[in-house]
Amino acid sequence: MQKLTEQSPEFIRAIAPYKAGKPVSDVVRELGLDPNTVVKLASNENPLGLGEKAKAAIAQAAMDLGRYPDANGFALKAKLAARHGVKPEQITLGNGSNDVLELAAKAFLTQGTNAVFSQYAFAVYPLATQGCGAESKVVPAVCFTHDLDGFLNAIDSQTHVVFIANPNNPTGTFLPQEKLLAFLKQVPSNVLVVLDEAYNEFLKPEDQYDSTQWVAQFPNLLVSRSFSKAYGLAGLRVGYAVSSVEVADLMNRVRQPFNVNSLALAAAEAAIDDAEFLQQTYEVNLKGLEQIESGLKFLGLEYVPSYGNFVLFKAGNTDDAGMKVFDALQRLGVIVRPVNGYGLPQWLRVSIGLPHENEAFLVALPKALASLQAS
Repeated sequence: MQKLTEQSPEFIRAIAPYKAGKPVSDVVRELGLDPNTVVKLASNENPLGLGEKAKAAIAQAAMDLGRYPDANGFALKAKLAARHGVKPEQITLGNGSNDVLELAAKAFLTQGTNAVFSQYAFAVYPLATQGCGAESKVVPAVCFTHDLDGFLNAIDSQTHVVFIANPNNPTGTFLPQEKLLAFLKQVPSNVLVVLDEAYNEFLKPEDQYDSTQWVAQFPNLLVSRSFSKAYGLAGLRVGYAVSSVEVADLMNRVRQPFNVNSLALAAAEAAIDDAEFLQQTYEVNLKGLEQIESGLKFLGLEYVPSYGNFVLFKAGNTDDAGMKVFDALQRLGVIVRPVNGYGLPQWLRVSIGLPHENEAFLVALPKALASLQAS
């Protein structure tokens, strides 16, 4: 007789769970540090926290938490539809954009099918694919970014989904709209292209484009967005997708009822209208990027120029360099993100924080690097 756990499909048992950025409480507990001095630059969160409009909306919504949330998110969908000039039926709400990616996989992938995505792409793509029993076709990256010609060569008759992150996490690279449009024109119409734009709001005006307007031309396109990054709602978990009505209908069939809670719905509705907070976030991030990249350049470290709210930099030339510098930084009260799980053991990712947080990282980094050389 098989063990109970062996009754689970083999492809489920083979999954390596997602490892999130380390919380401050863990580091404080493990290393005995003062929580007031620890700086977390590991999870690409908004260092400004919540906007005032979102805070007020949360306080109001908290008065009615004894009732279930609106299962269909009518008000939020209406606002998003108006913002993007689409029908509410084209919107799918998710418990963070991570949920949206999982819903796309559940709706379109199964055993015997495959998904195409890039080397160094977001860790959820292989997890969502494997969770459906489908095959991952990983296209080697070129200069840390997506090789779209390689994608086209990788697509076959069993390809049901293509995942593209733009800007890409964890590398911070960016594909201009001309390349994306040229790619979409060549993808078979029966392959769903998931364009993951969690970091879209951090793009400079000259790089901005509105891919949600492409859905009318490409019914096989799904655009995923998040409220966790620029909008500062990471702790509430809310994201959404814009797609054709037909794709949204399929995703809603596998979506959990009440997958977005009342506080998240209210906060997202308010955050959409808080243009002032969004602009402040953009400006803080732009200055922070300049501060971090200048500091890395001063230290003579290789890094990938970023279009997001984080920077990927090389910690050393040995395969244990990333983890050693990560550990040393933690002991100095600075939490960054190891990326060895992405096949980048020599590299680390640092999120953009407030100016004093960025400075704390840049002060601690030479000390952490010195400990690497001494070992």
